[in-house]
Amino acid sequence: MSRTRTAFALAMAAAAALTVASTSATAAPLPMAGSTTVTPAGHAFRATLSGKATLKAGSVTVTCTVSVSTGTVPAAPGNHNAAGAVSSPISPPTYSSCTSSMPGVTPTVTTSGAWSVSMQNGSPVTATMTVPTGGLVVHTTGLASCTVTAAPTAPASVGGTWANGAPSSLTFTNASVPVTVTGGFGCPTSATSSTFNAVYKVADTTDPAQQITVAP
Repeated sequence: MSRTRTAFALAMAAAAALTVASTSATAAPLPMAGSTTVTPAGHAFRATLSGKATLKAGSVTVTCTVSVSTGTVPAAPGNHNAAGAVSSPISPPTYSSCTSSMPGVTPTVTTSGAWSVSMQNGSPVTATMTVPTGGLVVHTTGLASCTVTAAPTAPASVGGTWANGAPSSLTFTNASVPVTVTGGFGCPTSATSSTFNAVYKVADTTDPAQQITVAP
């Protein structure tokens, strides 16, 4: 066989192998999310900050020691999803008793819009808090006047974990949140994302003797 025909045959074989590999990769089904059940169905809950919450943008960290949000577990059968997460609307979390890592600067945190949290059973149980567009704004006064807006152009998903307990807990560890920062001297205007850390204890307010639980 001539060199030309040999090269052509090798090229065709390589193309066929790539086609088979590509077809196999495309055909491979994605794993289905497992079932999730949040109980007690229809019960109201209150998430209260344990310790402190921090939001770091650039070199500036805002720390708050008081934060609360409330919500309700969906009524049955909405509290169960055979192939995915269960989502609940929550009130915009309030943040107070906040300080800044910048000396002489006082931060104020405001929240608004339609927030939600979804739970996906697994090991660990994962939690996703959805921040609506512009749903959290940090404004500082004093030696630096800055405005940090979270989820500036679209809703943002903030990933965390859930642990069943008495009470259960919702934890965010170095969760990434998109932000924009405006302001003058001292403001981290080049920051496009921030990291969020917080632990919330979640209590059943419909029946305090029960616990909000995530299971298959």
